[in-house]
Parts: sequence; C-alpha cells; structure tokens
Amino acid sequence: MPEKHSRIMGLDFGGRTCGVAVTDALGITVTGVEVIRRSSPKKLRQTVSRVEALAKEYEVSKIILGLPLNLDGSTGERVEKTKEFKMLLEKRMDVPILFFDERLTTVEAYEIMNENGVDKRTQREIVDRVAAEIILQSYLNDLKEKKDI
Repeated sequence: MPEKHSRIMGLDFGGRTCGVAVTDALGITVTGVEVIRRSSPKKLRQTVSRVEALAKEYEVSKIILGLPLNLDGSTGERVEKTKEFKMLLEKRMDVPILFFDERLTTVEAYEIMNENGVDKRTQREIVDRVAAEIILQSYLNDLKEKKDI
C-alpha cells in the first residue's frame, strides 16, 4: 500500500499580516497561498480561524511557523507575540506546529521579487506570502540536508 503523503504549511506571522504557503502532497514544491490581513495586531481570532480553515482545505499535517529572532539570535517582543500566536493555534488545531528561524526572510523576499521585476506596490501586497514560501522551503532544505548527512 502506498505511503500517504500530506502537505506542510508555512506561516510568516507579523504585526498585521500572516503570510501562508503550503507544500505539494509529496513535500517537494512550495506554493504561496495568501496573505491574511487584520485591522489590529491584537485581533487574532480571524487569523487563527483562517489558518485553521486553510490547514483543513489543504489537509496539512504540520505547520512551520517562522520565529523572528534578532540577527544576533536573541529574542524580543516579536518572538513573544509569535509564541502567543502559536499557543492560540495549538488550542484550535491538532497538528504539530514547529518554529523555524526566519531571520532575513523578508529581505530575501524583496530581493527575489526585485530580481523578478515585481513592481513595488505588488511587492508590499505579497511580501509576507513570499516570506512564508522562503520559511517553508528553508525548512524542507534543512530536512533534506539532515537526511543526506
């Protein structure tokens, strides 16, 4: 009987947005899904509900949540907010949620979009989705490297 594969979701959680990406069923390719927006940093219920709905829609078995460490590896307020978001997701969902270092993913996202000629307005609209793709792809690359060792 063939092994059942399922998708992994990547999240780039920010003050007013949450970028979402998912893998294909084999865990090979990553696709950006959307940017969830909220009117206030504290209004997380709709964001949590939307992540939950997308996780069900894409049959996600794991979520990789970007951890916004400072460049020196220290933590700050954004890390604390991200940990709170993770706890809210865990209360609603029964899938493992793992942190993955997201340092410089937004910078990398802008570089990729500039290289591909994406206009500045579109960049602002999709940067969090692209960052979620980078977080998820980096996680997959990390897994592959560990298997190759």
